[in-house]
Amino acid sequence: MATTQKIIITAAVTGATHTPSLSPYFPATPEQIIADAVKAHEAGAAVVHIHARNPEDCKPTSDLGIMKHIVSSIKQQCNAVVCVTTGGAVWMSKEERLAPAVELKPELASCNAGSVNFVFADLASKLKNPKYDWEIPHLKGTYDLIFSNTFAGMEYYIETMNKYDIRPEFEVYDVGMVNNIAYFYKKGIVKKPIYLQFVMGILGGIPATVENLAYLVKTAREQIGDFVWSCAAAGKAQFPLVTAALAMGGNARVGLEDNVYLRPGVLAKSSAEQVVQLKEIAERLGLETATADEARAMLSLKGLDKVNY
Repeated sequence: MATTQKIIITAAVTGATHTPSLSPYFPATPEQIIADAVKAHEAGAAVVHIHARNPEDCKPTSDLGIMKHIVSSIKQQCNAVVCVTTGGAVWMSKEERLAPAVELKPELASCNAGSVNFVFADLASKLKNPKYDWEIPHLKGTYDLIFSNTFAGMEYYIETMNKYDIRPEFEVYDVGMVNNIAYFYKKGIVKKPIYLQFVMGILGGIPATVENLAYLVKTAREQIGDFVWSCAAAGKAQFPLVTAALAMGGNARVGLEDNVYLRPGVLAKSSAEQVVQLKEIAERLGLETATADEARAMLSLKGLDKVNY
């Protein structure tokens, strides 16, 4: 199932899951996020996926001023496609989570494709002397929390993105979410090209196995038809699964949002290090990496000149 089309590498640099004490290399301030994103792009990532963090305590935030500073600084320094989160953090309201997309009108924004138990409580056991008092409660709190994405909420997100010509990157945490996207496509709300990001290995979502990845792709083909897809996987499953995705004709996401290691027992010093490793794997498979402008063409994005930052 290998493809001759160039592959899109995405770097998800910070997210809202990991905390600063999990790795000394974790980009947890706005300036660190900017630097990590630019380095990842220079290493070969066409797309950088961005969450915001508070500069004072490194906590995930929905502050529009901080997000605008991050994405505008990235734009000033490189040509990367910026995918702005609308996932935010699991405790935020849907209006809070969508606000950065409405304000900044990016080329690409994440769009969660259904509700899920999004649990990362066990990471708390890895923190012996956390830098900040919010870290352990933040992690443990996910044991009793649902990441809510109702059909009304999803329709609101998709229609808002359509209004501002923002391409949704659908985050698919389990196979039933493919049916949710297919429903909105058949309803005429989701427009092609449809871009799916299979996010695997989250506790509460689909386990990160090659068999499950093949099943996700098969189900999407049956329900949607043609689409563009990428794979991300949590923790130690990251590189085995994204390598399988490349061999199957998909694209791949790496970055410290998903995994703070480069290989077992070796912390990644940046998201760029993971991008370099993925690019080497792709080259050994005979695949070429897409530039940001080539990714824009593949995803039919509106262009960097039409964003509001």
